[in-house]
Amino acid sequence: MHTFKTLEWFRVDRSLASILACIATLTVIFRWRKRQQLITDYSQVARELDSQGHEFDEYDYIVVGGGTAGCVLACRLTEDSRIRVLLVEAGSSGKALVESRIPSAYKGLIRTTHDYKLSTLPQPHAGNQKIYWPRARLLGGCSSMNAMMAHYGAPSDFDEYAEIVGDNSWCWENFKQYFLKFEKYFPSPQFPNVDVSQRGSSGPVSIGYSAYTWKGSEMFINACVNTGMSFNPDFNTSNGTLGVNKVSPFYSLLRVTRQTTYSSTRSLDNVRVSTEAAYLTPTVLARPNLKVVTEARVTKILFDTSTRNRNPRAIGAEFSSFAQKGAGKRFRARARKEVIVCCGAVHTPQLLMLSGVGPGTHLTEHNIPVVVDHPGVGSNLYDHVTFHMRLAEKMGISLGYLQASNLHTKFKLWRDLLEYQLRGTGPLSSNFVGGAAFCRSDDPVLFPEYDQDKLQDSTSGPGSPDLELIVMSVLVHADRSLGIGNGYMVLPVLLRPTSVGTVRLKSIDPWEDPLIDPNYLSTQHDVDVLVRGVRLVYKIAHTPPLSDLTDSANDDLNLDHHFGRLSDDELQQIVRSRVETIYHPVGTCAMGREDVAGTVLDSQMRVRGVNGLRVCDASILPKLVSGHTVSSFDAHSCFALSMLQAGVVIAAAEKLADIIKAEYK
Repeated sequence: MHTFKTLEWFRVDRSLASILACIATLTVIFRWRKRQQLITDYSQVARELDSQGHEFDEYDYIVVGGGTAGCVLACRLTEDSRIRVLLVEAGSSGKALVESRIPSAYKGLIRTTHDYKLSTLPQPHAGNQKIYWPRARLLGGCSSMNAMMAHYGAPSDFDEYAEIVGDNSWCWENFKQYFLKFEKYFPSPQFPNVDVSQRGSSGPVSIGYSAYTWKGSEMFINACVNTGMSFNPDFNTSNGTLGVNKVSPFYSLLRVTRQTTYSSTRSLDNVRVSTEAAYLTPTVLARPNLKVVTEARVTKILFDTSTRNRNPRAIGAEFSSFAQKGAGKRFRARARKEVIVCCGAVHTPQLLMLSGVGPGTHLTEHNIPVVVDHPGVGSNLYDHVTFHMRLAEKMGISLGYLQASNLHTKFKLWRDLLEYQLRGTGPLSSNFVGGAAFCRSDDPVLFPEYDQDKLQDSTSGPGSPDLELIVMSVLVHADRSLGIGNGYMVLPVLLRPTSVGTVRLKSIDPWEDPLIDPNYLSTQHDVDVLVRGVRLVYKIAHTPPLSDLTDSANDDLNLDHHFGRLSDDELQQIVRSRVETIYHPVGTCAMGREDVAGTVLDSQMRVRGVNGLRVCDASILPKLVSGHTVSSFDAHSCFALSMLQAGVVIAAAEKLADIIKAEYK
């Protein structure tokens, strides 16, 4: 009996133990769940600060766009070790791209993944053409895929800027210091008349004349002089830009060490200098206060609009992978000081409008909340247009063989490749530009047949040109192919157009190209000046010694030897149907005085009505300079002829870096 009671007690005790065990287990679970609500892993709720008190994704300045200006700013701002900079670029590096490094090979980048491949809207005053606009998607921007012509414009262009923006620091005498700051000019015994005291000597951008001179260059220069132009020993000084000469490119004339396939080293002259190569050197990229992000597109600028009665403030940028085009993750970085947009005359206004800064009615049409109503964003678009005068030559000196089509031309191409590979010289070291002339369309010596009083003067001053003539050592056909036969071209360029266009959003999708309408040849002035340019080219081509090169007896209807028999009205129709561009768009976020309608920026490149937001690229220029800007030039419609604007944009970025560093506290 006692035994049964004992067993029964064990059963009860076991049941009690089970109950107690369950209670204990539940207690542990409830305590664990409660403990889970108390976070000890701080990274779940906060971001760790570095030794200087910054978040890992927080920077003093975010530079949007690693193009011509962006590379300059990233380098110069981080010279101060206290300043933290994030540079975000949609493209990749161009340093390893052969097409970017070899001067004559840049056409190989056009219409590739390194090009945005934009086109204009149909142009009703220009044969209803949709005109192709290459835009570089590379570090260095269009300085990585243009023809590197180092020409900065007329001194009076900058005096005009100073008047428009109401700030004398933009006048030539004050602003030219920034050209000297970035230049490292290399004198050439072939050009002894250059006054080196007026050129920079210690900047990061090497400038000098190519070792190769096309045989037709001297003929063109002497023919221009015989027509009535003056010889100008240097286009880039206070003496002005009128006259004719060869144009010095942005070349690396220093010896550049390159590894060969035989694992030995050699030196190479005459390689391209983009702003990536000049400013984002390995030493600069190693700075701990600089972070460079590539293959990422900024799709929105972030603003703080929470404070009443104060301007909104730019506080950061949102970006994502370019390759995934919006399908991937989005990332945000914060700017403690400022966001600086350097995306160029097309993508800068697009980004501002997508972010709510632009014409209020246009933004409302796309259901974009208006942060600041700025009618001038995307307006005031100017661009340089040109006409390709195609001529046959009878001396067999053109470089059309570089598009090899038979055994003979292939041999010549391989010969030139070997020369460039071994010595960095020869035709491949050139940019195909044989020379340039700058003149005025109202010059009675050059245009005695015209009434000069009937033409509007669109220049910035009496010493400023409105026409440029560029001689090319190749012939490009209407179908964009490189001429296989013997031929050359002379391009009259309209430097001071009066036609004005726009950039507008097509949709709210940041990955969709904007609507580009340059409104080419919408004024009679522009057509009249281009026709005068065509007349002058024809005259020069038939003036000694260039007449010795021109095959005037050639009757190929695809060439332009018959232009001398055409009336101005007939030439106007041809010009409208064949007009091209050399891709120098400016003005879509223009600087100007506050009382000037349509201006977006003040003279310090700050966006009016917004704190902490600046722009630095070709879009800031209120008018075109009288020469080349910073863009690419379609190798299929001709060849890139841009570096004037590049020079102006580099100088503007140098100026902005000085402004910011002086303000930084």
